[in-house]
Amino acid sequence: MSQSIAQWLTDARLVLADSESAALDAELLIRFVLQVNRAWLYTWPDRELSASQLNELTILLERRRTGEPIAYITGVREFWSLPLAVSPSTLIPRADTETLIEWALELDLPARSRALDLGTGTGAIALALASERPRWSLSAVELNREAARLAGTNASNLGLDLNVLQGSWFEPVAGTFDLIVSNPPYIDPQDKHLSEGDVRFEPESALVASDHGLGDLKLIIEQAPDYLEPGGWLLLEHGYDQAEKVCEYLRMRGFLEVENRRDLGGNPRISGGKWQSDDGKE
Repeated sequence: MSQSIAQWLTDARLVLADSESAALDAELLIRFVLQVNRAWLYTWPDRELSASQLNELTILLERRRTGEPIAYITGVREFWSLPLAVSPSTLIPRADTETLIEWALELDLPARSRALDLGTGTGAIALALASERPRWSLSAVELNREAARLAGTNASNLGLDLNVLQGSWFEPVAGTFDLIVSNPPYIDPQDKHLSEGDVRFEPESALVASDHGLGDLKLIIEQAPDYLEPGGWLLLEHGYDQAEKVCEYLRMRGFLEVENRRDLGGNPRISGGKWQSDDGKE
C-alpha cells in the first residue's frame, strides 16, 4: 500500500502521541530516511514513499515509540550548530550545556589558550570551543574507549583540531591549562529519573556518581588546581540542585570569583571559578 509523505507524517504523529515532541520526532525520522532537509520535505508533501522507505520508517518509528532517543536512532545530534555523531556509548549532547560554552567564550583568556575538556563523550564541549577559538589548543579526556574514538571521529569530520586522550579524568593529562571544563556524571544512583525518558538508554557510567552525585565533581575540583595556570578557570556542569554545594567546594579549594550560570530552564546549571596559585598570586 502506497503512502505519501504527508500521510505518513500524520499517522506517525498519532503513533507517537504520548511524546511531547511527536511532530518533531516524526519529521526527523522521515528526513533521516529520505536524507532531505525540512524545506524539501514540505515542498513535496504528496511525494509517494517507496516500499523500502516505508519498511525502514516502520522500524524506526517503533524504536522511537518505545522511548529510544532520536539521536541514537539517527546517530546524529546537533550541538552549537555542529552535527555530531552519537552512539549508545555516549551521552546525548543537550542544549543546556551550551550555557557552559557561552561562559567560556566570555572569559578573558590568552589568545593561544590551552583548554581541557574532561569526560568529553562525543567531544561536544571541546569541539564547540575549537570552532569558536581556532587558535586555542584543545585536549579532551574520555574514559570509555569507544566514546574516545567517536570524539576523534567527530573532530576529523568537522575539520577541527582536538587531542583526545583515553583515561580517567586527569590520569592521562600532562601540563597546565588556561581553562578546564567538564560535564561529569552528577546524578545520584537512587534518582528516580534514571528510569525515565532518554536517560534510560544512555550509559549509566556517564550519568551516575557516588556521594549523592557529587563524587566526580569533588574529585575534579580537588585535582584541577594542579593542572591550571594561575588565573585559569574551571567551569563545571552539575545538577539543578547542586550549585550551592559545588560553589562551596570551589571556594574551599581556593577558587576566586566563584559563581553559577542558569540553563535554558532557569536552573543553576554551570558553576565555576578562577584559580589563584598556592602562594595567593594569580
